[in-house]
Amino acid sequence: MKTNRRKFIATAATMAAGVAVAKALPLTTMTNKYHIVHHALFWLKNPGSIEDRDKLVAGVKSLGKIAQIKELHVGIVASTEKRDVVDNSWAVSEVMFFASLEDQAAYQSHPIHQQFIKDHSHLWEKVVVYDAIDA
Repeated sequence: MKTNRRKFIATAATMAAGVAVAKALPLTTMTNKYHIVHHALFWLKNPGSIEDRDKLVAGVKSLGKIAQIKELHVGIVASTEKRDVVDNSWAVSEVMFFASLEDQAAYQSHPIHQQFIKDHSHLWEKVVVYDAIDA
């Protein structure tokens, strides 16, 4: 019984110390390392096809070979809480970060991007793109 009680006290003390340290740290905001964000959402022609989704995911990931893309995140719909403001009708998402508008423009005409479109456009019914620059 003493061992369990000692473990509990030690664990509680460690947790309390962690909370105290976390509260002492200043809040920081995210720094914008890259100035252009390119976010594309893809709707599949065959929305129930995991095979088509996975092919598209692999294709989007291949775009990471383009030097102008500084960071790339590829995702699929998360099973989060259903709310009026959440649109989960799409299948695949890409978020890319570029250092400049020129880099984003170079990406658009890059041979790897053009090949991606040629090889994968038969998989999607619709694509919506949101481009943003630092405010």
